[in-house]
Amino acid sequence: MADHNNPSGHCAFKGCCGGQPGGSVRLIDARMPELARCLTLFQYVQAVTGGPVARIDQAGSYAQPSLRGEAFAVQAGSIALRLDADGIDTAVLARDGGTDSVTLRLLDAEGRTVHQGRLLSDGDRLLAGLAPTIQAGARAAVTSTPPEVPAWEDGDQLAQLDAVLTEGGLARRAAFDRYEGGEHRPIEVDVVASVLDHVCSVGLPIGVAVFAPAAMQACAGRVHVTDRTVGGRVFAALAESSVEIDLAAVRACRLVRSAAAYGPTSALELDDEDGRCVAVITQFGMVGADVHEAWEDLAASLPDA
Repeated sequence: MADHNNPSGHCAFKGCCGGQPGGSVRLIDARMPELARCLTLFQYVQAVTGGPVARIDQAGSYAQPSLRGEAFAVQAGSIALRLDADGIDTAVLARDGGTDSVTLRLLDAEGRTVHQGRLLSDGDRLLAGLAPTIQAGARAAVTSTPPEVPAWEDGDQLAQLDAVLTEGGLARRAAFDRYEGGEHRPIEVDVVASVLDHVCSVGLPIGVAVFAPAAMQACAGRVHVTDRTVGGRVFAALAESSVEIDLAAVRACRLVRSAAAYGPTSALELDDEDGRCVAVITQFGMVGADVHEAWEDLAASLPDA
């Protein structure tokens, strides 16, 4: 087992252990399917994806994570994670020596944490010791050909999400005039808070996806409660998840329609100041014809920016 601490006893990966003396970091295999086996091993995890503009926090167990180009589903009670395998450089299990807590983190090539799962049960923390480790610099052999990723220009809803996974969708947004899959129009950013309040009040379930570099975490269900701070941060308790969006930091919101299970389906895409999509509010999968119709009626009523 390889522990990677610096000589001072602090975690060599900045931000992984909180710098607590006695903490340790073990490198594990960041490639599929080995990473998927590790994630689905744990039964009770607090999983977090996002950044300063949007963040999703969910407690539960991991569903089988998917890669770009593969099928994708959001199931009640499960943490739905989708990854760009080329963007995940390192996976670590970090143990804090002060509290004995264990956190699994996925990092990109720049060392940024793109997803983390804190193990909440004693059993999972024991299971973490069984996860196979690798040496620093080791890369897993690719065992299968990555699935083909459809072009977003004429692709369905999943193709749009996968385009965002690569680099925040910057290339897609810059060439959005080529989008042939459906309608797209800018809408007012402040409408997002009203949308969340409305679906909460009428009991309309929705789906939310939050992005970090090379990672997307999604949830779906009814919104139980919403709140908004004076500074413009919006909170929504959604199914077993908590979603937070800093509307003051959202520079643009666009309504995009693309093919999905019940036909053309609308999505609200929120961009940060750099033009990267940080969150999507939509409907995922087979939600029921009545839910789809109610969501589309709501989307059609939203005013242009």
